[in-house]
Amino acid sequence: MASDALLEEEPSPAERARLREAAGIAQARLAVALKTSTQTVKNYENDRSEPKPPRLEAYQRLLKGWTAKYPATRRPGGSGPGRRTAAGGTGDVHGPSRAQGQ
Repeated sequence: MASDALLEEEPSPAERARLREAAGIAQARLAVALKTSTQTVKNYENDRSEPKPPRLEAYQRLLKGWTAKYPATRRPGGSGPGRRTAAGGTGDVHGPSRAQGQ
């Protein structure tokens, strides 16, 4: 089936979520753009369902654009994409370095 071939090209559910978050788009906003529910978008990102036409084509266009703009990056020595905190940091639990003599 043609839609099955298209689905094979899609990013994994976890990558879909990463791309959406990298683009700064909330699940609710994506749902409005795709003319579906927020729960459906959650299901796409949690591997509970796959998009079907006519949403499939629109979702693929968004994912393709986000993939080009926000490619997955791997941390040196790491096994997956680097994750950034909401504040834009890398999640360093030690915080910023303190200046000598404080």
